[in-house]
Amino acid sequence: MLADPLRAQLVEILAGGPACTAYLVAETGAKQPNVSGHLKQLREAGVVGAEPRGRYTFYRLVPEMLQGAAAHLGDLAEQARANADNFRS
Repeated sequence: MLADPLRAQLVEILAGGPACTAYLVAETGAKQPNVSGHLKQLREAGVVGAEPRGRYTFYRLVPEMLQGAAAHLGDLAEQARANADNFRS
């Protein structure tokens, strides 16, 4: 999910707190439809939540999802270390 540079940038920006699409567009310099498309993908993956406030929708990171992904990646790294010499054919 974070392999795309713009999505990774959006996640980094949102780590600083909730933001609306206009703010994210201004910070990234990307076009609004592009930012909205990436936010949709992040929402569908559960990484970002949306909260309507007045005429704006604010997006925020879901810390539990990030922690779960980080733990899973840590487990995979540990498994890879443990099996580094276990060649299979």
